[in-house]
Amino acid sequence: MMNWTWFHKLGSPKWFYQISGRWLPWLAIAAALLLAVGLVWGLAFAPPDYQQGNSFRIIYIHVPAAFLAQSIYVMLAVAGIVGLVWKMKLADVAVQQAAPIGAWMTAIALITGAIWGKPTWGAFWVWDARLTSMLILLFLYFGVIALGQAISNRDSAAKACAVLAIVGVVNIPIIKYSVEWWNTLHQPASFSVVERPAMPLEMWMPLLIMVLGFYCFFGTVLLLRMRLEVLKREGRSSWAQTEIRAQVEKGL
Repeated sequence: MMNWTWFHKLGSPKWFYQISGRWLPWLAIAAALLLAVGLVWGLAFAPPDYQQGNSFRIIYIHVPAAFLAQSIYVMLAVAGIVGLVWKMKLADVAVQQAAPIGAWMTAIALITGAIWGKPTWGAFWVWDARLTSMLILLFLYFGVIALGQAISNRDSAAKACAVLAIVGVVNIPIIKYSVEWWNTLHQPASFSVVERPAMPLEMWMPLLIMVLGFYCFFGTVLLLRMRLEVLKREGRSSWAQTEIRAQVEKGL
């Protein structure tokens, strides 16, 4: 029989706070190194594209941000299911703290896409299927954030946010396959983890490094935000008060 002890431990705020404190330094170091290497390699040393020249280099920000924006929303949906089915309050913490990061990543993807689109398409914005579905994703993030702040009862807010996250996840496959289902201006995927990249090694390797760096950055920021929220929610418990005093003594 499978041992689910580890899964139930995830629902313990104290256990999460302790284990996340061990992960944070490593994630932060990995994020800093990967982003530094990926940016320098991609912006300074990768060869220019044979069609787009140096304007293609915005791909090293645009693609990782778009990947992460979609992945975070899938995470919201999974956390929403966990919260609704297993009643884990930590799942709601994850939803509330990940949603603003996802909104920022979606905004970055849209803005960098617009900057890239101007020299490529001749316009900053077109009502393309991929762009429109990404804009809908941004509104979904705003909806989750707004629900979490508008409903005063924490349990009711958690349920409402979970339902919206689960329902809204249907938009993710639309984003992914929009360039295949409809005639769009947006080019097919520039990077895939399951297919051999069409770009030469010296162009897609820094992109892969940047994608990994973005995910490590997300993990770092999410854990920091979740740890702070856990301390706020568990402020009356003895372990949380001990942690808060320890942080105060350290000057944090």
